[in-house]
Amino acid sequence: MDLLLKNKVIIVTGGAKGIGEGVCRVLAAEGAIPVVVGRKAVDNQRLVDDIKAAGGQAFQVEAELSKPEDCKKAVDAVMAEYGRIEGVVNNAGLNDGVGLEDGGYERFVQSLHNSLIHYYLIVHHALPALKASKGSILNITSKTAETGQGHTSGYAAANGGRNALTREWAVELLKYGIRVNAIVVAECWTPQYSNWIKTLSNPDEMLKEITDRIPLEHRMTTSEEIANTTAFLLSERSSHTTGQIIHVDGGYVHLDRALANA
Repeated sequence: MDLLLKNKVIIVTGGAKGIGEGVCRVLAAEGAIPVVVGRKAVDNQRLVDDIKAAGGQAFQVEAELSKPEDCKKAVDAVMAEYGRIEGVVNNAGLNDGVGLEDGGYERFVQSLHNSLIHYYLIVHHALPALKASKGSILNITSKTAETGQGHTSGYAAANGGRNALTREWAVELLKYGIRVNAIVVAECWTPQYSNWIKTLSNPDEMLKEITDRIPLEHRMTTSEEIANTTAFLLSERSSHTTGQIIHVDGGYVHLDRALANA
């Protein structure tokens, strides 16, 4: 199916690695122009070079999105290069372990800057361009907003905010024809996940325990699976879909845990 994304300029935050990288690669394969926004230019450029070597188009902007001024800088750089924006994928974030007992005001607020506030700011600054193009917005969110995880109040609150903003923006932007949707990620294999599992005393056993609880095929979701759904929701092929929070998780959040033994 042609997703009709050819030459669409789409910002992807946290685009250099993990889910963001998967999204950029799929968008480029569909003929879009993903803009890799991330904190390290060398990582961003490595992906841009790979995409171009495969015959695609891409651009990169170095930005530390936890700094509000860098959010505006990133959008301004895209507009200076292309003069238009047809989509935004808000993806960057960090499960930083800021809990209730061991957190505090400064760390909690920083956690929101790491994983929520830039979602708002990127779209706020990109909105005039999105209005002009009737573009689409896709927010990547996490199961932690619905299931909890323990010792991660900041990240859970950020993801609850991401879900709420998805519905709020879908309402506010109806009059402009801008669609807004979200994908909830549960257990997806990424470099960040790999680094986390290695910090445990029994990584292999824990990984098996986690995957055994994923109903569909007892395996982790791949970044490409998240990316494929992202591309569809950004495209005109999903032209009457907005305000939806879609779980791409192998049934992890909603299906019966007893299925782990099936």
